[in-house]
Amino acid sequence: MPQNAVVIVRYGPYKSCGIVDHRTFRLIGLQAALKENGHQSVLEKMSDWNKVELVVNGECVYTCSIKQLEFGHQAARYCAHQSRSLRAPARHQTRLDSITSL
Repeated sequence: MPQNAVVIVRYGPYKSCGIVDHRTFRLIGLQAALKENGHQSVLEKMSDWNKVELVVNGECVYTCSIKQLEFGHQAARYCAHQSRSLRAPARHQTRLDSITSL
């Protein structure tokens, strides 16, 4: 993911206490992890139930079930792990760029 990217966090409704609604409680840790890594996050509702997508430059770079995201400090740890996963393709691209410049 590019440095200081604007990340659109698309999230769908999910069922909690018998009520289906768009909720952002489970996104707090994700937003904190993105901010900690220098990114800006923008929340955007979508109609797909139980789904979260991270969109950068118009491309979906990550998707998961919103129910995989937990509340509290667990969310920050989970999101830190996912953040490392998102950075991995950029490292590979840098390696590829250095190989092709030879």
